[in-house]
Amino acid sequence: MSIAVNKKARFEYEIVETFQAGIKLSGPEVKSVRAGHVQLVGSYVIVRGTHVSLLNAHISPYKPASLNNAEPTRSRDLLLRKSEIEKITRQVEGGMTCVPLSIYLKNNLIKVEVAIAKGKKLHDKRKTIKEREGKREAQRVMKYQQ
Repeated sequence: MSIAVNKKARFEYEIVETFQAGIKLSGPEVKSVRAGHVQLVGSYVIVRGTHVSLLNAHISPYKPASLNNAEPTRSRDLLLRKSEIEKITRQVEGGMTCVPLSIYLKNNLIKVEVAIAKGKKLHDKRKTIKEREGKREAQRVMKYQQ
């Protein structure tokens, strides 16, 4: 079940490879995420040695736990296998970008889908918009023919 999706990431970047990562959260943050109070727009992933962190993701404070709430845009550690961290590190050093695509629940755990991506040029973005409009038009025509 998807909680938050970074739609802008798929538009701005060409996705090369995706990874599933756990995320370290405090108790009130978990409740806030489960309630859907998360925004991934503008967030990104960085690698610091052997640690991978999610930066600038906004998790709103959980209202009933007013004393124990953390800062909404603090750095949060991502939990990945060592081989995955090494793979991400190599590709980021090679000029790629690492972005979060979505936050979702899997077996009652909160997971983050992280992608290695390459930035799109302006003409690639225009092509994406054209394809999307073409699909919409085809759907419209099919709807009226039935």
